Amino acid sequence: MLDVKNVTKKYGKTIACNDLSFHLDPGSMTVLLGPNGAGKSTIMKSIIGFLKYSGEITVNGLVNKTTEARRILGYVPEIPALYPNLTVNEHMEFLARAYKMQDYKGRIEELFKRFELDDKRKKFGDELSKGMQQKLNLCLGLLPEPKVLLLDEPMIGLDPHAIKELKNVIEEMRSEGKTLLVSTHIIDSVDMLWDRTIIMQNGSICANVTKSELEAAGKTLEELFFEVTEGVDERAVSEAAGEDEAGEKGEK
Repeated sequence: MLDVKNVTKKYGKTIACNDLSFHLDPGSMTVLLGPNGAGKSTIMKSIIGFLKYSGEITVNGLVNKTTEARRILGYVPEIPALYPNLTVNEHMEFLARAYKMQDYKGRIEELFKRFELDDKRKKFGDELSKGMQQKLNLCLGLLPEPKVLLLDEPMIGLDPHAIKELKNVIEEMRSEGKTLLVSTHIIDSVDMLWDRTIIMQNGSICANVTKSELEAAGKTLEELFFEVTEGVDERAVSEAAGEDEAGEKGEK
């Protein structure tokens, strides 16, 4: 459903993403992990078409920057980009019309109820608290019912009810065969939801494994994250190897 092939993004001489390639299947949720500055947001913005890059990105076989691809590709940015002079309801109406959606009123009502925005519909974007802005941010990303949805740090600022509803939405989208890519640095927030993890550091992918592969190796997601981002103590490995070699010689 989503293919990223040999994508590189540079800011001047700085390489933010270095020759990234991965494939995400329909009906799956992939968690994108990495320390600050790893390149997570850059690859997300490249996929959605906000940045120029070298390489190839396709959504269901369509080039990501085409109109056809954008109709099935959704994005929830880390920082809500709201219009201060539009109300909550007007934000949803504006997006629905931009996507030329039909019979969308019921969908808006459903999202408002799920994320407790019913009583905020007449408030302007700049009148909302940060948590409410994030809820509206989610509703805007979910409204067009995209087949592929990118979520960048979606749970920051959400209250427990909204987090529960978002997790329910993710499960529903997976069961409908949709593809989700969630970027986060809060491992616990997605620990039970993911099917695949891609871990980045310094603009490169240092791990790309499925949940079943990780379970077979007897590791947790947190253990894998720190193993690949902080590394194994090379001296300890070297000493262990030396002890094994000495032991083998002694046996001989």
